[in-house]
Amino acid sequence: MHATPSAAPSTTLLRSPLHDRHEALGAKFAEFGGWEMPLQYSGIVEEHNAVRSAVGIFDVSHLGKIVVRGPGAADFVNATLSNDLGRIGPGRAQYTLCLDAETGGIIDDIFSYYRDHDHVLLVPNAANNTEVFNRLVAAAPDGVEVVNHHADFAVLAVQGTKSDDVLAAAGFATGHDYLTFVEADFEGQPVIVCRTGYTGERGYELIAPSSVALQVWDAVVAAGAEHGILPCGLGARDTLRTEMGYPLHGQDIGPTVTPNEARLGWAVGWKKPEFWGRDAVVAEKERGAKRKLVGIKSTGRAIPRPHMSISLVPDVLLGEVTSGTFSPSLKRGIGMALVSTVVDDDAEVAVDVRGRREVFTIVKPPFVDTSVRES
Repeated sequence: MHATPSAAPSTTLLRSPLHDRHEALGAKFAEFGGWEMPLQYSGIVEEHNAVRSAVGIFDVSHLGKIVVRGPGAADFVNATLSNDLGRIGPGRAQYTLCLDAETGGIIDDIFSYYRDHDHVLLVPNAANNTEVFNRLVAAAPDGVEVVNHHADFAVLAVQGTKSDDVLAAAGFATGHDYLTFVEADFEGQPVIVCRTGYTGERGYELIAPSSVALQVWDAVVAAGAEHGILPCGLGARDTLRTEMGYPLHGQDIGPTVTPNEARLGWAVGWKKPEFWGRDAVVAEKERGAKRKLVGIKSTGRAIPRPHMSISLVPDVLLGEVTSGTFSPSLKRGIGMALVSTVVDDDAEVAVDVRGRREVFTIVKPPFVDTSVRES
């Protein structure tokens, strides 16, 4: 999920309910999906390492929030988005995809929170929230209401091996299973506490009404002081997710990339009778995709960046880098790439790094071992 931050923000960007806290902490800001969000505070590497070794807190309030409510709301969502809500029940979250009905391309990747049969909360990416909302509104049957709550809630991600200790000290329930959520009462307001995240570490995401967002942030930061909690920006979020091989919408996946190409078939309910794009992706699965999303790791000191070409020797073009960064954990360049399916999954390839042919190995992510699913 999520897009890479771009250059300096404009004055027309949306701001998080926590913006004042970020300014007080000296955050550097960047444009992110139409929002002005913190890119870093103390530094990307330091923030990255805090999450891998202890705990960090992120503001990801730019994420969308769409509520689908009414009789059969879950059935409606199940007939539109790719994954099968029948695999889970109330109190669980699920990664799913909004696909183009004709091509099967990925319009967005989304987390769905299954409250009950008549109430589903969807969390799309910031840049795609309106598009997903409009598609759902256009398709909703009578009696099913689709409401855009994009600016009404804040989302805080508390990630790292010490996240349970921090949240418990702040008064929140912890210890529930991966991809499950509970509702907590915070100063009279409901806060969803879910075992999800985009870092690959054990952690939680808190969805809180904007009216209590500052208080929730302050409570978590105060509780985390003894554990060395660091506020973390979207720069560290990007390096952390790349180490896990989590795809990024707008780079690794998008409307021209299908679930088969992205190796996201596990997020498709293949046995469901309907969902947007079903015919296209089933047909492609049967004939075989021509591209695949892979991980790449440098054998030297080179750092890959998006759009760098990838080839075999001699000069057989395979595809291009979609995401690339320096891995603070591995201390080498890693990335994601869309390449032809003719190349083996462990092949050595050449990446054109500013005119130099640098050797990389194709690998299966994740690049690091983490605690994301530990009970």
